[in-house]
Order: sequence, then structure tokens, then C-alpha cells
Amino acid sequence: MTPEVSKLLERGERALSVEELAALADSLISNLGGKVDEGVQAAGETEIGKRIAELNSGKAKTASWGELRRRNLEKLPHAWTGYSSLKIT
Repeated sequence: MTPEVSKLLERGERALSVEELAALADSLISNLGGKVDEGVQAAGETEIGKRIAELNSGKAKTASWGELRRRNLEKLPHAWTGYSSLKIT
């Protein structure tokens, strides 16, 4: 990625809402012209199949959204400065 593109993305992240960023990402991906690396596509499908099998067999450990959110927020305490009264569920 060029420095110019990096700066543009950084400005966009500050100026756009989450929904607008998601729409932009979707648009950029859609405009790749359908050029999908077949090896990457196959590897992705293999990984998805592996994860589904692990879930179905009980091998994979799962967690609720509340637990995942709590763990991730603990890693970013600065992100919630001033929001100590919020209850994480």
C-alpha cells in the first residue's frame, strides 16, 4: 500500500461511520472485477469446512458475544476511558 493510500484510509476511518466504512469496503471488493485468486478461494473454503466440523464435533470452544466483548475490551482499557459505569453484558 502506498503512503498516499494509507493516509486516505486513515482520514476515511476518522470521517466515516462504521456503516459507511462497511459500505465502502463492500464497494471496493465488488469492484475487483470478479478477479478471485482460486487458490485463496479454495483455502478459505477448506478453512470454513474445518471450522464447521470442529463446531459440530464439539472440539471448538465457543463463547457468548458478551464474553468475547468483555475480553476484547479488557485488552483496550483506554478505549473506554470515562465509560466505567457501563455494564458489559
